[in-house]
Amino acid sequence: MPIKTIKSTNYRWVVCSMLFAATMINYMDRQVLSLTWKDFIAPQFAWDDSDYGAITATFSIAYAVCMLFAGKFIDWLGVKRGYAWAVAIWSLGAMMHAFCGAWACGIITGEWFVSFDGAREALHDTTAPLLPITTLTVYMFMGCRFVMALGQAGNFPAAIKTTVGYFPKKDRAFATAIFNNGASVGALFAPLFIPTLASHFGWEMAFFVIGALGYVWMLIWLILYNKPAKTKRVNNAEFGYIYQDEDEAQVAKKEIDEGPKMTIRKCLTFRQTWAFLFGKFMTDGVWWFFLFWTPAYLSDRYGYSSDSTMSMALIFVLYLITILSIVGGYLPTFFVERYGNEPYSARMKAMFYFACLQLVGFMAQPLGDMSPWLLVLVIGVLGASHQSWSANIYSMVGDLFPRRAVATVTGLGGCAGGVGSYLILMLSGFLLSYAEKNGEVFTFMSYSGKQAAYMIIFSICSVAYLVGWIVMKLLVPKELKVKV
Repeated sequence: MPIKTIKSTNYRWVVCSMLFAATMINYMDRQVLSLTWKDFIAPQFAWDDSDYGAITATFSIAYAVCMLFAGKFIDWLGVKRGYAWAVAIWSLGAMMHAFCGAWACGIITGEWFVSFDGAREALHDTTAPLLPITTLTVYMFMGCRFVMALGQAGNFPAAIKTTVGYFPKKDRAFATAIFNNGASVGALFAPLFIPTLASHFGWEMAFFVIGALGYVWMLIWLILYNKPAKTKRVNNAEFGYIYQDEDEAQVAKKEIDEGPKMTIRKCLTFRQTWAFLFGKFMTDGVWWFFLFWTPAYLSDRYGYSSDSTMSMALIFVLYLITILSIVGGYLPTFFVERYGNEPYSARMKAMFYFACLQLVGFMAQPLGDMSPWLLVLVIGVLGASHQSWSANIYSMVGDLFPRRAVATVTGLGGCAGGVGSYLILMLSGFLLSYAEKNGEVFTFMSYSGKQAAYMIIFSICSVAYLVGWIVMKLLVPKELKVKV
């Protein structure tokens, strides 16, 4: 009699879809501020570019500091509970933004309760001290961003650790590209809903409603997730596929005890760690610049407010293009299956292509002179290239480190990326404010004023990836797994 083959379950893709949803919510929470500050919040609190730059930079540095401990927290508590806690904290921080105006007016007026409408009306009172409200709200938004950063620091360490536990090496970049595209999809739909919410119900409700989505995700995650060895939703056929890599098979059998955890100090003794850290430091800020400043850029250059149909259409198309990064995530799998490359070699080859593609960024401003659609096309390609790079650099950690160190090293890389992002966001706020004050006197290449400042930032972003790739290749020229 023929031997009956057992059809493999595909529960790993259900888990991947949960990671996708979490990342989408994560980035929608980040986008609320960038889509509301210029047209809704700044007029109410008299913010300028430097205020916004300081708030976004504060988020970046807080995210960096929290990343130092987030990975260790996930390794210690485990993915299931650790991820749930991370989402709960960042959702709380996101919702807190809604109350900053009311709290500031309450402090100034001495009232116990100030409604959203009351906070807005206070600014129409000629006796209201505008400077304290401006200053208070900036610091309050910084505080809310810190709480949000504390939780969001856990997203990628938890997601990458989950991916390592549910996918073989050759598929990890593809799975990472899929869930990482949650960032693009979140940014894609955010401009369709957030400005509309803000214009009809107030910017406060945009923060509150989007923030509440995290708690819905958290409940579903706690019901659905468990390790492959401990869930009935993964059969033996799928389990064998997940752990097809011989060096991980024994670990899988002993998943309940992955071995002693690696300390941060120990992780920092390996050049593999420093390669990952440098790559993240050089490139994370590019994505955050696009995420936080694109709506303001469209407003500064073309006069499109964030709630205008044209602005929403441009940003929608921009992030629609970035979804192409799924192809970039699959590229290493193609190199492995077609040419027999080792996973790490295939990953570095793909990352080199993405680093070269970033040089197109030098053309963003000149093409933007011709049409905002050409500008969006270029930024969309840059975003897709970044997300492809990101999927592969995260997957490097699983190639080079034992699973008990994956979340810790991912957290360290996130810290390095946060520091790089802080620097580029602070530079952006400073340059744009400086350019606005100096007008035509401030020049770079053929541009002046704010457009010169944007050209400087685009130029920095364009070369960052090649510099990062070269240093990474020098530190780790071929796959060399850390052994402890």
